[in-house]
Amino acid sequence: MLRVVVLVSGGGTNLQAIIDSVNNGTITNTELVGVISNNYGVYALERAKNAGIDNQVVSPKDYPSREAFNDALLEKVNAYNPDLIVLAGFLVVIPEKMIDAYENKIINIHPSLIPSFCGTGYYGLKVHEAALSRGVKVSGATVHYVDKGTDTGPIILQKAVEVKEGDTPKTLQQRIMEEAEWKLLPAAINMIANRS
Repeated sequence: MLRVVVLVSGGGTNLQAIIDSVNNGTITNTELVGVISNNYGVYALERAKNAGIDNQVVSPKDYPSREAFNDALLEKVNAYNPDLIVLAGFLVVIPEKMIDAYENKIINIHPSLIPSFCGTGYYGLKVHEAALSRGVKVSGATVHYVDKGTDTGPIILQKAVEVKEGDTPKTLQQRIMEEAEWKLLPAAINMIANRS
């Protein structure tokens, strides 16, 4: 049984896709053991609570330094003894010591087709704004392993999504979530759980 911890920062739509996929059998051989948010009061925590998943907040605001926060985050993750850490809209740079401790055991979803529109500064709507201003006809999402670079780890899965006439960053973001992110992340977890 793959023990999964999900790290979140906001509404938790990708978390919900994972929860639903475990519940409906799209993801097998997997147990969601914990959800950690770096922000208080986000809806992702409510989603975890509703699904009966242990959840907690580790906020940088509660620690005197980034170093102390990084140590606390790693300690909380370690307490779950996870086989896989899933970054589902987690807007915090993962500490190097965590990457060392969980080499090839941390995955992230990014809302573009890497290597386009990725790296430092590309997150949330900024990704879609950049894609639209560049005039791309296809965007999408990528699930990749996390390494010490930003969005540079080995790619696991990608899915292309058509950019439509009149798209705004918001409409493109929604289509990419529905058509790519909410399918890819569960599929990647299931692949890792079953090593297929």
